[in-house]
Amino acid sequence: MGGRKLPPTASVASQGDGAKMIAPAASRNTDALCALLAEMPIATGNALELASGTGQHVAAFARIFPGLTWQPSEIDPARRASIDAYAENHSNILPAVELDATLPGWHQDFGNQNLIILINLLHLISWKEARNVLSEAALALCPGGRFVLYGPFMRQGKLISDGDRRFHADLTRQDPEIGYKDDSQISNYLESTGLRVFGVVPMPANNLAFVAEKPSI
Repeated sequence: MGGRKLPPTASVASQGDGAKMIAPAASRNTDALCALLAEMPIATGNALELASGTGQHVAAFARIFPGLTWQPSEIDPARRASIDAYAENHSNILPAVELDATLPGWHQDFGNQNLIILINLLHLISWKEARNVLSEAALALCPGGRFVLYGPFMRQGKLISDGDRRFHADLTRQDPEIGYKDDSQISNYLESTGLRVFGVVPMPANNLAFVAEKPSI
């Protein structure tokens, strides 16, 4: 699956060594995300990263979870090449696959996941597409699996900084259907998919991380 084009401001990345690309946002938030994930009670199994971007994140995650088999995914072929370049020295990272997580049905090919991670995507897609992503992630998790969602969000319908207000306005000028989603809207929808949201964690730069779990049978 694939082919959806994100807004021009979606993700800035520069060329690094060889096929590797470097995203400043990933460079800034990787340590905080690793600290959050290190608290997950998951040592073995399958992990899926949606919209993996440059591959900086999954390479770092694979180091702190050596017992997990990581499947990165990305719609952009240049970024899939970057992911694979970052993964070269990691035996627990599978080759990046083309996956548009905004489309329905992908859980059928990516089921039985112990951990699913999504970083910095929901503000770049419509609410309809966001619902598809969240619903499919819930279906792809195995019982007891965790879903971690990170990015910028409104708080009770409000943007809390000048930078957030500028970025949201820039996004909605490009496409009125995209932009920041509300934190309570996200929590409520995750719960409606059958997941249990047990943490909404403040992160650096006014971001939030939602941590949800699929109940064990």
